[in-house]
Amino acid sequence: MYVGKMSDFRDGCRDAIPICLGYIAVSFAFGIESSKIGMTPFQSVMTSLLNVTSAGQFSALSIIAAQGSFIELMVLQFIINLRYMLMSAALSQKIDPELSLGHRLGISYGVTDEIFGMSILRKGKLYPLYSYGLIFVSVFGWILGTLLGAMAGEVLPHRLISCLGLAIYGMFIAIIVPDTRTSNAVMAVVAAGMLFSTVFTYTPVICNISSGFRIIIVTVAVAAVASLIAPIKEGEDE
Repeated sequence: MYVGKMSDFRDGCRDAIPICLGYIAVSFAFGIESSKIGMTPFQSVMTSLLNVTSAGQFSALSIIAAQGSFIELMVLQFIINLRYMLMSAALSQKIDPELSLGHRLGISYGVTDEIFGMSILRKGKLYPLYSYGLIFVSVFGWILGTLLGAMAGEVLPHRLISCLGLAIYGMFIAIIVPDTRTSNAVMAVVAAGMLFSTVFTYTPVICNISSGFRIIIVTVAVAAVASLIAPIKEGEDE
């Protein structure tokens, strides 16, 4: 079983620098948001260290703030992070079939959208040491940004914290808008998600459903309808 050379680790660290810088910016927003609901810097950092998933962590904040149940949190994380199972399955085709379970688990810890993209673009086999380099530098940026954001949230004025908290909404808008301009299906999904969220927020009786389960229901319902109305055909670019 060959796990790679130190040069592979260095290559991974080098390739992860852009990811690291991007993660610092996004996780800073997470740190700010976590401080707004009363989490300590240590709690925020541990959340980032153990999850390494922006969408999952940001969505969890609303459940934590509302003191939701662990079941809500578990189901929500499972749905939001389900795509990582597909990414892991794809990466398994690039690693040595005889690679030990320990190394497989080590690589799986750092399967994020960005690290997955960089790993897939790597020519030849994917060796653990290269993945560890990617993960080490990327997760360092994710944790550093979280720590800085959480610490800033404890010392900055509340009004300024609220302003900085808007960064996360700007980030999601920046992710969504380009695709909505080129795909009617994506535009319809975004509009449907907004409509469903509004209905669940203001409709009597339904509005009493906890925020966690609201997110779960809306996510599953919109995704299911979209997959039926506008499925991605085999061979079609995503």
